[in-house]
Amino acid sequence: MRSMQHKAAGLSLLCFLLLVPPASTGQFKRDKNIWNYDGGVIFATDGALPNGVCFRVSGDVNAADFFNNLKRVDDERGTVFRRGTELVSEFPETLDVSFSIRDEPCSRGLRETAPRTYLTREMMSQLQLLIYWKHGLNLRPVKDVKQVEARLERIVPFARGLAAELPVRFEWSYQLLVPSAGVPLTDSLVFVFRTTEERVAARVAARL
Repeated sequence: MRSMQHKAAGLSLLCFLLLVPPASTGQFKRDKNIWNYDGGVIFATDGALPNGVCFRVSGDVNAADFFNNLKRVDDERGTVFRRGTELVSEFPETLDVSFSIRDEPCSRGLRETAPRTYLTREMMSQLQLLIYWKHGLNLRPVKDVKQVEARLERIVPFARGLAAELPVRFEWSYQLLVPSAGVPLTDSLVFVFRTTEERVAARVAARL
């Protein structure tokens, strides 16, 4: 695995980068809710750069078969995670994180009055990613993140015959390996995309 730098793909990664009280007698008891995490955890958000370019981040967090049959159960006694009859409290040693970035209209479904600006290689080269573990209000920078793969692909327009006349658009895709040994399942993995001027362009959390 390579260190977390990939000039061709553009994005740089910086690695400095409930408890629910039991219902008392007379209180309304909390309904039992169950979430299933087969296939991992999906995350997505929209972002914007100071120059007016808007983009979409979408991805998932997985780890071999760790999430298979994993369920979160919330009831009046609190929150627990189970795999069958087994109680699970912590993430595995590492998590596989995959995500992609592509530009999007800033106003979906509405006609834009100004000419649209598209996400370029230069813009992406100035976008930084910081990753944290979030516990309550506390953010802990994730260290030793590994980049497994970074790809840059041209987006082929639906109207292929007009491709030569349309602006060139790209999609950036990344695969990371994030250390997670000993991290409680109640913590969230937070991704912050920041410009070189230290402005937050997008923020999203993968949470169970």
